[in-house]
Amino acid sequence: MEVGSVTAARGHTDRVITAGSPATVQEKPSYPDIYPEGLPRMSSAITNGLVLPSPGRMYSGHVVIGSGLYSGYYIVKENGEIDPEQHHNFRVGGGWGDATFLESSYPNDTDPWALVNHYSLRSNGTLTRWDSKGGFGWTNPQSAGGFAAVKTMALLSQTSTYDTFLATTRGGALYTIRLPLTSPMKPIVKQVRSSTWQGFEALVLTKCGVYGSLLLGIDKDTQSGYLYAVGHANGTSTVIQGLGKVPATFTDPVYFRHILEPGIEPLLFGE
Repeated sequence: MEVGSVTAARGHTDRVITAGSPATVQEKPSYPDIYPEGLPRMSSAITNGLVLPSPGRMYSGHVVIGSGLYSGYYIVKENGEIDPEQHHNFRVGGGWGDATFLESSYPNDTDPWALVNHYSLRSNGTLTRWDSKGGFGWTNPQSAGGFAAVKTMALLSQTSTYDTFLATTRGGALYTIRLPLTSPMKPIVKQVRSSTWQGFEALVLTKCGVYGSLLLGIDKDTQSGYLYAVGHANGTSTVIQGLGKVPATFTDPVYFRHILEPGIEPLLFGE
């Protein structure tokens, strides 16, 4: 899996973590001062893809800084440096002061008009989904309440009819939250485990095999990360295998999943 972070100095890091005995960590190039507007409190997945015809890669995604939602991108040139003329963060809107989670679910489609689903969780337990097509704003908000106990989440599954998140609660339980792509949004919640998951402040998840997932749980108190192989989610029957501690420290305030551009990144199918 490819795990990114926002540093206290507002930069981006990138690590490739490979499960094994033991797990291995490859440090990739990091980039400073991505967010001069301030330190993000949370980040969606960050996509990256080749910029044609000129050489380079573009990184893009969303963050919350203070009470503002921002959409940003930067282009890394062939020499490994950020192009100062191609580095922008745009304020999308305010009212995000009570947000506790942010994520985007991109389709397996290179068409810029393809549907993207954006999600947020607020401290009062309200989970909201927006539609986005072709960069014309976040529209058609659909919300559901009852998630105040959730501590953190990670996108687990993406299909044409639903997205699913894997969520931990402050009490230590582990749940799947399936969100059908219908209106109104009616979540389907299943318990996976009843306890022991309260120690993780961040989850990063990627596809593993056809039906499974590789999960990284990050304990910010001990600055540690732990890997798990998660079988195709099926409530309390879900198989979870601990793969041990990652040989790295996790000291940054925000973590996210690095993914390839839409249409190239495989869709998650963990539930």
